Amino acid sequence: MIWWPSEIPTLQYGRYTLRPPLDSDVTAIYEACQDPLIPRFTTVPINYTMSHALDYVQRIPASIELQREIPFVIEFGVGDEREFAGVISLHTISIENHRAEIGYWMGEQMRGKGIATAAVKILTGYGLDTLGFKRIEAAVDLDNTTSQRLLVSAGYEREGVLRQRVTRSGGNQIDMVIFAALNQSWVRLG
Repeated sequence: MIWWPSEIPTLQYGRYTLRPPLDSDVTAIYEACQDPLIPRFTTVPINYTMSHALDYVQRIPASIELQREIPFVIEFGVGDEREFAGVISLHTISIENHRAEIGYWMGEQMRGKGIATAAVKILTGYGLDTLGFKRIEAAVDLDNTTSQRLLVSAGYEREGVLRQRVTRSGGNQIDMVIFAALNQSWVRLG
């Protein structure tokens, strides 16, 4: 059985914090999404506006209530020295099948530091151990080899390629590599 939170918790492990997105994050989210790499490999629109960022933060209560998504802001650092690093979420939820999908993006200046790997491990542990999912999937653009390596180092297993799974904003269909972490085989933090 899936336990669904009434609000987004704050998850912390060492210098890594996953916390609920706040109105004060709108500018950081908007600025990070101006990097063309984020819309290239995610569902973030190419012409991302401040309104998109505001909508993302303001729709969170409905996402929780309707059991559609559990979004987090990723911060890196300690105490007052924490910096916005990116976002991560469990989405495409299937309560009846005990399954969710994990998605994330990192601000350009925070890439390559292991922050996303740690965030994926933290959220995967929360999804499997606390919420009760039995499977957490990640669908990654076939060309995004960096994210594929990240998932493997976070304990996910590559399962195969889903052909023409996603339609990009230009209308072209792209293949996605599917990864999964299963409750019985995933290696826990710590």
